[in-house]
Amino acid sequence: MIKEHRIKDKLIGTREVSLVLGIPEKEVIELANAHVIPHFRVAGEFLRFKKEDILRLRPMIKKKYNIPERKYRSFEKVREFVYFNDFFLISGILILVLVWIIVRDISFSL
Repeated sequence: MIKEHRIKDKLIGTREVSLVLGIPEKEVIELANAHVIPHFRVAGEFLRFKKEDILRLRPMIKKKYNIPERKYRSFEKVREFVYFNDFFLISGILILVLVWIIVRDISFSL
């Protein structure tokens, strides 16, 4: 009985909600923070949603907030990727620059 309850109440993240609603993840976070979308906070930080709640509220959210039916444009995907992965991108660039400096200094010293 406990297993059935856990499977039925499976929670989804902001990425899945953004795909269901057809809006960017940033807007999902803003709607959750405004208490428009029922959500849970895991570890006090991570947002999780019941899929059944999202499916039930989808028509109301789209109508109330005038969210048009649209496909993601590629620049929106890139913008979201940079927004949610900026730390890793900056760290990777910094590591590449430092490796380049080290390799350059070693090749000049030979």
